[in-house]
Amino acid sequence: MSLAAPGGTTILDRVSASVPSSGITVLAGPSGAGKTTLLRLCNRLEVPTSGRVLFHGDDVAGLDPLLHRRRVGMVFQRPTLFPGTIRDNLAVADPTAGDDELATVLEHAALDASFLDRVGDDLSGGEAQRACIARALLTEPEVLLMDEPTSALDPEARGSIERLGRALADDGLTLLWVSHDLDQVGRVADRTIVLVGGRVATAAEADAFLRASSPPDNEHEEDRSS
Repeated sequence: MSLAAPGGTTILDRVSASVPSSGITVLAGPSGAGKTTLLRLCNRLEVPTSGRVLFHGDDVAGLDPLLHRRRVGMVFQRPTLFPGTIRDNLAVADPTAGDDELATVLEHAALDASFLDRVGDDLSGGEAQRACIARALLTEPEVLLMDEPTSALDPEARGSIERLGRALADDGLTLLWVSHDLDQVGRVADRTIVLVGGRVATAAEADAFLRASSPPDNEHEEDRSS
């Protein structure tokens, strides 16, 4: 599968990879390698210019995008909450859910029911990210895509999200997690796919990257500059 920008610049070059249906698979690689773009292809926020993206054997190009995004949820780098309470935010994912169901999904995201009546501006970065994860979980996804979900958080909040990710994976949710942080890769990954220059790294390149003594530049890749 490949993706080129409108001007012809190659963003992803003949990428072929599979994600197992359990555990945490980490997409790692230096800034600009194409990690975020590949994640967006999984959620049909991008469409390949050649090749296919398959979900359970079905080409996602033939699936209803809204229904697909309920089955394959996504959490972005910076937590984005809509105006209003956390209850209002969760209602975006499921307007029919009652408070008991909302409290349960918050509990799965390591927040208690008291957060239902709080507004996003009152939450810390880690709390806001967990609220975004709860919103994604409310659609009961089969896969959760995590796009550098801790890069804007302090170490304590980062650890909290990592522990939450592990708990969700242990409960059977498939996670595909983008990270440039080698230490984090070592902590959370059950399997790692390394990208370099828009392609899947060779075994030697992946080994060299993962053994690097310091993480690469942590500048987050933009959607079209990956």
